[in-house]
Formats: sequence, C-alpha cells, structure tokens
Amino acid sequence: MFRYWRDPLCLISCALYALNRWAVKPHVHSPFLRGQFDDLLLIPCALPLVLWLQRKLGLRKHDAPPTVSEIAFHLVVWSVLFEVVGPHIMRVTGDPLDVLAYVAGGLVAGLWWQLAARRARTAA
Repeated sequence: MFRYWRDPLCLISCALYALNRWAVKPHVHSPFLRGQFDDLLLIPCALPLVLWLQRKLGLRKHDAPPTVSEIAFHLVVWSVLFEVVGPHIMRVTGDPLDVLAYVAGGLVAGLWWQLAARRARTAA
C-alpha cells in the first residue's frame, strides 16, 4: 500500500527541498542547486500529495504506488503549466532543462516506488 505523503521518498524529497531552499541556496552559487535540483524533486514531492487528494476525492480508485501513466500524465501537465503557460502569466522563464529535471526525478521516483512495492510483496 502506498503511503502517499507519508511515503519515505516524499518525506526525504520534501526535506531536501526545504534544506536547499532555506539553507543551501542563500549561501551557495551553484547553477544546479539554484535551478534544476528543486526540479528533480517535483515528482517525488508533489505527486504523492496530489494522488492522496485524488484518492480522498474518489478520483483515484487504488492505493498502489504511482503508475507509469500517472507519473507521465503529471509530468506532461506540470511541464506545460510551469514551462509553457507560467512564463506568460508570471515573471518566470520557461526552461527545457527544467523539463529534463522533472523527467529524471520522475524516472528515479517511479523506479523507487516500484522497487519498494516489489520488496513489500516479497516480504508478505
């Protein structure tokens, strides 16, 4: 059973985001830490929360780890929203490297969740 916002990867990713945002970024001038590091964490931080909300609203019918299609769908929606629409309504710049980071983070998260589910099945 997927633990949504209590998932270890979600909790670790949110802690890394907070640490980078408030402790690292103000003192380190690395382009990666200022740019794409947070983008790598989008799927592992945000997707469990969104899927939990969807479950509570009855839009998600299972408590399994995120599926490939759920990850891919949210990657596309958030990429378009943040990198195509966002620059037209806010003072931000669309960046293809951000999309690449979203995808990389999504791939790692998807593998993590599938391996964790497989370990749980074999342990049961």
